[in-house]
Amino acid sequence: MRALVLGARGAVGRVVADELARRGHEVTSAGRRADDEARIDLGDPAGLDALRTAMRSHDVLVNASGVEDVALASAGPLVEISATSSYLDALARGRERAVVRGAGLAPGLSTLLVAKVAAPGDDVDLGIMLGSGERHGGAAVAWTAGLIGADVHAPPESVRVPNLRESRVLQGPHARRRHLRADFPDHVLLGPATGARVRNYLALTSRVATAVLGVTGRIPALRGLVVRTPHLGSDDWELVARNRRTSQTATASGRGQSQATGALAALAAERAVAAGVREPVIFSDIVSESAARERIADGG
Repeated sequence: MRALVLGARGAVGRVVADELARRGHEVTSAGRRADDEARIDLGDPAGLDALRTAMRSHDVLVNASGVEDVALASAGPLVEISATSSYLDALARGRERAVVRGAGLAPGLSTLLVAKVAAPGDDVDLGIMLGSGERHGGAAVAWTAGLIGADVHAPPESVRVPNLRESRVLQGPHARRRHLRADFPDHVLLGPATGARVRNYLALTSRVATAVLGVTGRIPALRGLVVRTPHLGSDDWELVARNRRTSQTATASGRGQSQATGALAALAAERAVAAGVREPVIFSDIVSESAARERIADGG
């Protein structure tokens, strides 16, 4: 398999490229820098044409660049790690697009856990605890900051739901934490298919950092605190999906969000090519929970 990786120098993209190469695949790094193997500047009007040309000799495109543009799917089979609900929603609107949406840890493994406990008409809470001690790439920090002052996209309540204001205490595999409502996309990816009302919540391993997020959610003018907050806490992550009616719970945990996301995105690329994906699918359509856990244990 030949894979083109956008953002291969980033925190996640580097893991994707290394993981695919370790498993015997040919990998081409793509980006704006002159020393990238494929120079593709998506900020340039000619960038998409350059991408389409490069994809003629590749089987799959993995987007770890942070660039969110539905036109990327026109270049060829696309594996998208983005966690932006509105963007992933838009990617599903063209049936001719060969794209795997939500390939990673959250969404990705989180989506598998939601599917495990969801039932039509039920309410499912998904708690995502990420490591505030891990140094994330610029795109990840910008994504988190972008939640501040924004609303959850297409929430199941069908009313305006501001990010980071509502909270819920959820018991993960190792800790009981207060989580803040956040626009992770599992409600968009899986909610309609299961008939369940999915709500996503975010916590950080540092309770202080979580509290800072809560403050900025109520006072968006303080969003600069998110960038300036020191990397306190560990690099642990935890996922917990809980059905409110049945109390059925599914959990996962580990260390290194970027490592786990990159390992799972690489797995999604392999499965997308093997399955010959021709239309929009989500991670849980082509990857089983056992395969995802095994890949994290092996590569994450």
